[in-house]
Amino acid sequence: MRKNNLCIKNGMIHTMNRSSDIVEGDLLIENGKIQKVGENLDCAEDFEVIDARGGIVMPGIIDAHNHIGIFESGIGDAGVDGNEDTDPITPQLRAIDGIYPLDPEFRYSYENGVTCVATGPGSSNPIAGQFVALKTKGRVVDDMILQAPLAMKAAFGENPKNSHGSKGRSPITRMGTAAVIREWLYKAKDYAETKEKKFDMRLEALAPVIKGKLPLKAHAHRADDIMTALRIAEEFDLQITLDHCSEGHLIADVLAHTRQKGVILGPFLGFPHKNEVIHQCVESAAILYDAGVKIAIMTDLPAMHTSNLRICAGMCYRAGLPLEEAMKAITSNAAEILGLDDRIGTIESGKDADIAIFDKNPVEHLTAECMGTVIDGELVYLAKNQKSYI
Repeated sequence: MRKNNLCIKNGMIHTMNRSSDIVEGDLLIENGKIQKVGENLDCAEDFEVIDARGGIVMPGIIDAHNHIGIFESGIGDAGVDGNEDTDPITPQLRAIDGIYPLDPEFRYSYENGVTCVATGPGSSNPIAGQFVALKTKGRVVDDMILQAPLAMKAAFGENPKNSHGSKGRSPITRMGTAAVIREWLYKAKDYAETKEKKFDMRLEALAPVIKGKLPLKAHAHRADDIMTALRIAEEFDLQITLDHCSEGHLIADVLAHTRQKGVILGPFLGFPHKNEVIHQCVESAAILYDAGVKIAIMTDLPAMHTSNLRICAGMCYRAGLPLEEAMKAITSNAAEILGLDDRIGTIESGKDADIAIFDKNPVEHLTAECMGTVIDGELVYLAKNQKSYI
């Protein structure tokens, strides 16, 4: 598809930047960036014009935690690259080395308005490796990267102890999981403070975490595991996000006064297949929001398709989360929690031109359809029943 300067006209623009929505507004895009947002904007003759009259124009949807491209769709074990569970501590792993950008899930994503994903290793290892933020359109991972590394994946609870305890090595308990994470953080602290040292790839990867430059992306479902993750973050003065947080609503008042950057809830459409998620509920989003906790929503693909992200936000809205907050959970809040809000998450001048156009509000209406998607100023998708500008 051609990458031209664009003018999106006459749509209901949800800027998601705390300013008022524009009932019938225009959006000018030049060189991959948003230049102007307003009403009755003039554009040069060489601009490609998209008439969004009657539609909703919003920031591209952000999936704040999934495993797209690293757990590939439809090809079985050959495409499962998410867990290097031959060793419990693998911070040196980089998601970009395991992602298949031609996985159809990427196309399904941008055809449903999802323009950015945070993807990376699974949760078999206490320290699993580096997550990356990707745009969803591209043929080569290097050209899709928004930020790499984005975060260091860590995991608490059932998954790491079951993955390694069954093989006769630590960790076999929750105490063991916490202990090996602490051990390697202490090693990383010593490594980072030593001027002359022998290169160690694992400690080199952990050094930005211990320096507070790279957040810990903590897989934690149960309340006790959530608190262990926060305890470790406090001990080592780490940045941390709480991912899944299935029992977070049960300790919402506690979480509101902790050092976490935010909570990334989900997935919500799966079956409660293990003990850790039996207390998960869509009401959790409203409970955490009411307590003052910043929230985003994730799909955890392959647990569910990224196209269902806005449906999950809609479920949370119907369960008491204000509509604006439900939309923020998959746009501006997601960007802020991931540390990407200088580039994406809102519609305002200077931001990346990642835009989704729907026929109706995609969080409020289950039947909403994506009419078009723009990534970095490129019209990457236009629904078949729309006039083609390609």
